[in-house]
Amino acid sequence: MKYFDYAATTPPHPDVIRTMAEIMETQFGNPSSIHGYGERADQLLRRARSGCAAAIGVKPEEIVFTSGATESNNLAIKGAALRYQSRGRHIITTATEHASVYESFMQLQQWGWEVTLVPVNSDGVVNAQQVVDAIRPDTVLVSLM
Repeated sequence: MKYFDYAATTPPHPDVIRTMAEIMETQFGNPSSIHGYGERADQLLRRARSGCAAAIGVKPEEIVFTSGATESNNLAIKGAALRYQSRGRHIITTATEHASVYESFMQLQQWGWEVTLVPVNSDGVVNAQQVVDAIRPDTVLVSLM
């Protein structure tokens, strides 16, 4: 079988697989627990967070680990909308977004946000001017692929 969906996921590097297997076998504690296993897991998690932060030039507390893209998209979209709802309840996306993005917007719409779906052309491309034209004073989020 040939796998060509690297846009969705890629196989981990063998070093990552070995490291993860070792950690899963020996450091399986809950990092929120106060016992020894939990404390060691917490140390590993803090080290991983610091390493990621240093690699992209942010503070460790700005790094949030999730289980994957769907959870990340939900967290980012709903988190931003809820954080800035006092400034407005208008958000913008397209109907051609990944389901995890589109469905987050649709759920926000059910919760009372106004969603503008900017159209795409026959090649799936968004016209930048249409996005600019859709922005209003109460727009708090624009999310486009």
